[in-house]
Amino acid sequence: MPPTLVDSSVLLDILIPDPQWENSSAEALESVAESSILVINPIIYSEVSIGFGRIEELDEILGDGFAREDLPWEAAFLAGKSFLAYRRRGGERRSPLPDFYIGAHAAVRGYHLLSRDVQRYRTYFPTVELIAPAGG
Repeated sequence: MPPTLVDSSVLLDILIPDPQWENSSAEALESVAESSILVINPIIYSEVSIGFGRIEELDEILGDGFAREDLPWEAAFLAGKSFLAYRRRGGERRSPLPDFYIGAHAAVRGYHLLSRDVQRYRTYFPTVELIAPAGG
């Protein structure tokens, strides 16, 4: 199995326990970790950091379980083009551009993507193999 980019939605479900999603997100993450390298990028890291007061706390919790990658330049280009397509289809301006960076990172690298926010990824990154936690 190729590496799997882990979206912040799944990590936040576990790290800041979400009563609806915590168990299913934890099970999905554990299952993927058995057969894939887990990857995060600076955007995912920044989104997850909101639940922590100090960088050392977050780094300790993430430990060595996640490979950390920079965002590829090609992914930044693809994210911009995908966001433009979204806007042209009537997408709201307030939509978070970070989701497009995350989807583009997975697309450019050929990674799977573990996320519970799959609809936008399916629409704008159809080549990405999506893994979603069970219904929550």
